[in-house]
Formats: sequence, structure tokens, C-alpha cells
Amino acid sequence: MKKAFTASGILIILMLTACRQQTNNTVADNENANKQIPYLEKHGSAARLVVDGKPFLMISGELHNSTCGGFEYMRPVWKRMADKNLNSVIATVSWELVEPEEGHFNFDLVDSTITGARKEGLKLAIIWFGSWKNSGSVYIPSWVKRDYKKYPRVLDEHKKPLEILSTFGKESERADTKAFAALMKHVREVDTDHTVILIQVENEMGILDMPGTDPAAARRDFSDVADAAYNGPVPQKLIDYLLANKETLFPELKKVWAANGLRTEGTWEQVFGKSTFRPDPVDWKHYSFYTEELFMAWHYASYVESVASAGKAEYPLPMYVNAWLKQPGTRWPGRYPSGGPLPQVLDIWRAAAPSISFIAPDIYIDEYQWTCEEFMRGGNPLFVPETRGGEAGAARAFYTFGEYSAGCFAPFGIDNRMWENDDPLDLAYGALRKLEPLILEHQGMGTMKGILVSEKEPVCRFELGDFIVEAKLDSRSLKTTGGLIIQTGPEEFICTGRALDVFFISKDKTERVALDIVDEGTFAGGNWVAERRLNGDETHATTFDGAGLRFPEERVSIQKVSVYKFR
Repeated sequence: MKKAFTASGILIILMLTACRQQTNNTVADNENANKQIPYLEKHGSAARLVVDGKPFLMISGELHNSTCGGFEYMRPVWKRMADKNLNSVIATVSWELVEPEEGHFNFDLVDSTITGARKEGLKLAIIWFGSWKNSGSVYIPSWVKRDYKKYPRVLDEHKKPLEILSTFGKESERADTKAFAALMKHVREVDTDHTVILIQVENEMGILDMPGTDPAAARRDFSDVADAAYNGPVPQKLIDYLLANKETLFPELKKVWAANGLRTEGTWEQVFGKSTFRPDPVDWKHYSFYTEELFMAWHYASYVESVASAGKAEYPLPMYVNAWLKQPGTRWPGRYPSGGPLPQVLDIWRAAAPSISFIAPDIYIDEYQWTCEEFMRGGNPLFVPETRGGEAGAARAFYTFGEYSAGCFAPFGIDNRMWENDDPLDLAYGALRKLEPLILEHQGMGTMKGILVSEKEPVCRFELGDFIVEAKLDSRSLKTTGGLIIQTGPEEFICTGRALDVFFISKDKTERVALDIVDEGTFAGGNWVAERRLNGDETHATTFDGAGLRFPEERVSIQKVSVYKFR
């Protein structure tokens, strides 16, 4: 039996079809909005990584350099990383494995890395081991390694070649740029759910010659083309940047430029002065051979910009570079990588490499707090992609997120501790994962502080709201520990840590502080869940004791406290 449709019936069908299509389009638009490419956003004074429309805190770890160099070796890593309470992993991709023959790319290991992380719900930051790794050019393909003429190396002051690709090698730059662009194009095509969220371009680059007997011989490239550039004019692009940012330049850079009359033309030494050498170990935080370091920073950054911009043209994920630090025993360029992305050359990197979002420190030195603060100069956001793990790492993780609103904390060689069941970092990361939404909410808002105490510095004291907070190490076995505290109301705080006593003191010396309610608990779905009320011996609640919290040594505790003042 045939059905007849009236004009009004057809109109209704068309309207329903249009409504359904509009609904489908709206759903698709919402899904696309939720699946936008990861990016960095400003939140208060902090910079947050946004993934699929939501802020993301990288509670992370960096794998060993060669972990992702073989399928079977890599396979068991991912689940254990998830079991260690990580939400992300920093993993390597090496040029030699991606392009074993010139122009022929193989991304099978890249795909395996992405698939393994995705299966365990982990996000990935990828390190591109291209032209440089720890200064040296060791992850370049054999066809680059063996052709010194086409892909020239750095020469030191005695014209000795170093196993470091020269930034003046245009064919090296072209080949690295092509390979990286191919990698980013491939990631865009295969990673539709944004497992990969961040890219590190190269690794700890700069000129380094540690075994050399002459401490200053490798402060810059001394090849003929490099000599000509050093004795030639400072690029106009850099001069324009200096003029446009004169009031906010790094103090040492502004000082040497001003000492030479704020010149807007001339050679590197005419504009920035002839370098001096300061070998005094007490004076290690000052700058030796600064002009040579500025020169090399410009050329490393320009090379990296070629690589990064080509990659971003294929897939514009946030990109950063990392730095091997100046240290007391390696205090001049050449003994730490000259030209690498350190704070004293941040302006050079910003001028030459706008595709790079930030510079990041690899911190293994004892001057941890000083390093973090140096790398936050000029509004550079703090991400720590490589540092120590274990007990020190657990303490610093709390401190780094709490004190500096950092976007990432990642101990190196995280898979080294893969089979350990008592890694202190596991406990710290378990608490941080629960606190992640609250930490992200308070980043850069002045309502969060980090705690770091040790046998050498057993007390940490700071202001938070109307209170002075005093945290003390309370341990029989730990040499260092940490925590963080977030002010969630005028007299309300969330605090987490281990082996700590945390006291609240009024800024008004005529007032005293007492505990009102202390609950130990957790966060589920971003909501506070109280698990037990704490009082008596589990707190510092008596008049003679002071008003404070106790955090046990054997585990990490999360506590919510309300306090009140009285006279």
C-alpha cells in the first residue's frame, strides 16, 4: 500500500531532518571543541597546559634515553608507569631510527610508543633527539655521522673538531628540519585523541668539551664561517628585539649592552663587549665569556627555529627546549653547553626562536630553589622535565607544584625504579593526582605554597593569607621531605605532605590561633571526601603545643583544616 504525503507532511519531515542535522552538527562542534589541539594558557601568574579543553598538570617522569628504542623492551613499561601514579610520560624519538636512510622514514617505534601510552591512559611529551643530545650529535643517522664535509662539526679554538654538528651547517639544519616536520605530520595523522601533548625540540644543546685541557677552548664555534659571523654585524633582528624590550631585558644582558653604549650596529664584541674569564669557584653564578655565549645562543636558537617552525606548520603542539645547567664546578661556557637555553640568554632565544614556548631546566644541582627562580625570570613558565627522583624527588615534586605553580615535574630514568615497591615518589604522586584539580585551580593565584625541609634546613616559614605558616621536618629516617598547602577560605586550608609538623600563626601578634576542625581524607572527582576526624595526638591542638597539623612519616596524608583566632 502506497503512502501519500501532503505538502504540510513533507514540510514537517524536512524540518525534523534539519533539526536532527543541526543537533548532529552541534554535537560534532562540541566534540571538536573538546578535542582541540593542546595549548598553553595564562592563569593568574602561571602558564597552564590545556588538553582537550581542560587544564592538565604533568605529574610525570622521563624515560631513559633508549627505552623507546625497541618494541619488546618498551612493552612492559607503560603499565608500570601508570601504576606509579604518573599521568604522563616524557619519551624519546631519535632521528637515527626515524630516518635510517636519507628520505626514507620509519615511524613504527613512534606508533608503538603512542599506542602503549594511550592504552594505559598516559599522556606523552616527546623529546626529539635530532641534531643534539647532551650537546653531542650522537642520535643523528649514520649517513649524517659519516659525512663531515656535508654536515660539518664544531671546531674549538685550536681547530680541533668536536662530535657536535655546527649550527652553521646549512645541510644539517635542512635535514633535521625535514625529518622533524615529517615526524610532526605523522603524529598529527595518527594521534587523533591527543595522547601527545608537548614536544621538546633537541636536548641540552650547546658547545661542550668536558675532557679538554683548555677550559675556554670550546666557548664558541671557531670554524671559518663561525669566525666570520662573530666578527661580522650583530643581526638586525636581534637589535630590533633589544630596542623593543630594553626595559625588561635580563639584567646581565642589559648591563653589557649599556656598557658599550647601547649600540645598534657593530660586531658582537663591539655591541656586547669583549668577554672576561672568571675562574673563581666562589663566583660561579657570574658570567664568563658572555659575548661568545650570546653569539652561540643566537645561532642555536636560529637553527632550532627552523626545525620547530617547520614542525609547527605540520602540527602546532606547544614546544620547548631544555638546558644543562651552569654549576659550581663547570662555571664557564664550554664546560657547560655554550649557547644552550639558559636564563642569561633567554632574550636571545626569544628573539631568534619565537616558535619555542618556554625554556626548561634539567635540575641535578643542590641549588634547586635558585634554579627554579632563575628560570622564571622574564615570565618564563616553570616546567621541570628532568631531575632527581627518589626521596629528594618526592619532596621537590610537592614543593615545585605548590611554590612555583609549575606545569610539569618529571624525574629522569623513571623506568629505572620500575620494579621498586617502596619508591617515595609513588606516594607523593598518588596524593598529587588526587589534588590535581585543586592545584590547577589555584595555580598562579597566590593561594598556594610549597614546603621543602631537610636536615640542613629543617624549618620552612612563609605567609599565606592572614597567617604565617611554619613547617618543620619530623622524621627519624627521612633526610628531606616536602608538602604543599592551599588556602581554600579565609580560615580554611588543604594541606598534604609526609613527616611534617605544620603550624599556623597569626600575623597579628595580639592574636592566637587554634584548630577548629581537622579531617583527613581524599578527593574523588574533584570533591573532598572526609575519611576520619583528627584530634588529640594526631594534631597539635593544645595551647602549649601551638595550632598545627601532624603528617606521619610512613605515608602521605591529605588533611583539611579550619582554624580560628582568639585573644
